[in-house]
Amino acid sequence: MSNRAEQSLPFAIPSIPSLPMMADGQKLLSATARLQAQAFKGMMRYQIEMLSFLKYRFEQDLKLVDDLVASDEFNDAFDVLANFVQNATSAYATEAGKVASIGSKVASEAAKRVRKEAGRTIGDMAAGTVA
Repeated sequence: MSNRAEQSLPFAIPSIPSLPMMADGQKLLSATARLQAQAFKGMMRYQIEMLSFLKYRFEQDLKLVDDLVASDEFNDAFDVLANFVQNATSAYATEAGKVASIGSKVASEAAKRVRKEAGRTIGDMAAGTVA
């Protein structure tokens, strides 16, 4: 039936592969979706790391309260608090390093993805020039 409809039209209807702008648009949408997925993965890594760290910090906060309640003397409470602050400072510094490492990995993966997409585009342009 489609052959009869095509034959009865006074003009030819081009298929999508014969329209280069449609193929380029499709490639652009595909590349954009891949880059967005990569960005989403990076943000999820940040979220997972930060939530894990916050869980650990909240557990340490609860432990601080328990230790303060259990201490009988002022000197004991002061030692507990000083130890807590020292450990918290160390934990935050370590976490900052982890976050910087995640940022570096995300940037590296994005650069690889952009290089790959640029290579594809150059290859497509070269193929279009030859054809």
